[in-house]
Amino acid sequence: MRSKMTHQSANRPLAALLLLLLPFLTAVMPLSHGKTASEILDDPDVKGAIAITDAWIEALRAYRQVPSISVGFVLDQEILFSKGYGHANLRRKRQATTDTIYSICSISKLFTSIGVMQQRDAGKLTLRDPVRDHLDWFNIKLAHTTAGPTRIQGLLTHSSGLPRESDFPYWSDDSHPFPTREEMIEQLANQETLYPADSEFQYSNLAMSLAGELVSTHSGESYEDYVKNNIIDPIGLTDTRPYLPEDLHGKQMAIGYSGQSRNLKRPPVKPFYARGIAAAAGFTSTVNDLAKFASWHFRTLAGEQNSVLAPNTLREMQRVHWVNPDWKVTWGLGYEVSQNEGGTRVGHSGACPGYITNFVMVPKNKTVAIALTNAGDGPAGVVTSAMLDTIGKAVKAALKKPATEDTSKMEAANKVKEDASKPQLEKYAGFYSSGIWGGETIVRRWDDKLAVVSVPSSKIKVTKLKHQQGNNFVRLTDEGEERETWRFLADSEGLITAVKSHSFTRQKVE
Repeated sequence: MRSKMTHQSANRPLAALLLLLLPFLTAVMPLSHGKTASEILDDPDVKGAIAITDAWIEALRAYRQVPSISVGFVLDQEILFSKGYGHANLRRKRQATTDTIYSICSISKLFTSIGVMQQRDAGKLTLRDPVRDHLDWFNIKLAHTTAGPTRIQGLLTHSSGLPRESDFPYWSDDSHPFPTREEMIEQLANQETLYPADSEFQYSNLAMSLAGELVSTHSGESYEDYVKNNIIDPIGLTDTRPYLPEDLHGKQMAIGYSGQSRNLKRPPVKPFYARGIAAAAGFTSTVNDLAKFASWHFRTLAGEQNSVLAPNTLREMQRVHWVNPDWKVTWGLGYEVSQNEGGTRVGHSGACPGYITNFVMVPKNKTVAIALTNAGDGPAGVVTSAMLDTIGKAVKAALKKPATEDTSKMEAANKVKEDASKPQLEKYAGFYSSGIWGGETIVRRWDDKLAVVSVPSSKIKVTKLKHQQGNNFVRLTDEGEERETWRFLADSEGLITAVKSHSFTRQKVE
């Protein structure tokens, strides 16, 4: 194992160069799906999906008064869409970007799980081993005397029977008194199991903290050094850390804010330092780094890279290893695993003081949605679901379309004339107020139609409008049937000021 890591270190400069070149290469070279990123981004349905999603996220942030949201949507090795919304630091009006650092909270568990599986593959442990065989200080009281031992696999699948937390009030006390490693170990003797091992799902930060201890014990390094040397650096992550960088807090790192209280205020949350719980919830990262992390997953799963994990090991981690007796909770080895419309999604969500985050991959489609927020009630999961449902579906459809041949000069000229005869759809784009009823209607161009979405909403429900004549459009059903007319109103200079449907007028506000 040591010689292998030395060999990897020798090749890191070349690997780093390739990682820097990837965005350029994937833009002009076909991805594994057979099309370049530029071709996919030129698809009119993908353009429309990104435009409506972009406007919807900004509206969601505004209506929920979330200080900032940073998002990314990745296809294989290319970021197709990424953006920061709002302010990472409200007092200083620091704009959020895709390089803004957030606490990623429980997404940290993916890195810890990878570290455990590296130790498994190196022959240091097996998933069926009792934790006590590797951590001689593991002396929690067994509440069920007939229960079997707590096993390593149970730590990764949250079926160990252990309590959710080390017994300290770090989530509820404003001072965030996370225990040191030594304090966590000492407190174990005063805690007891909740369930017999392998009998119930119980999400547990304590369990994943112990998984981090396994990594440290068998590597001979501190947990922080190990994940940096064997996971973070080899993947090429430059803004991911197993701790909160105090010197960057309020600068590159977003300040966390509380969830909204009854008075609708969001006071800033003191920075927290996870210390002994870092393996479960201590990491910080950015959208751009998590996009690299996702692309590493796709390269590894495709067998194109095995320097961090063997492809079969990563596939093993993303299979279901735990199914709750009610069949409603499924979990892999460290990864949340679920089904959506018949497709498998894997990843992890995160929640820490002042931050809510989400990282969701669809391995079959090689897509990932990332959302990082700096609010205790941030809508990260809502945003990733919307991106996968809207941009993801458009990308999937674009990949299935046959490649188009180059258009001749004559065909291009005819297309320009044809486009000139059509209305300039962009002039209708905007936010239209619903007045006393609250909310707004978003209008954006989607290919040769307009797309309409109502906000605030927890999902993106797109309605299409087809042009008739002048400023008149007709609403289409999902089946393409024509319904009522939508008439856009213009001032004396031709600027759109409102839209009217069903005798209801919405004024354009932006």
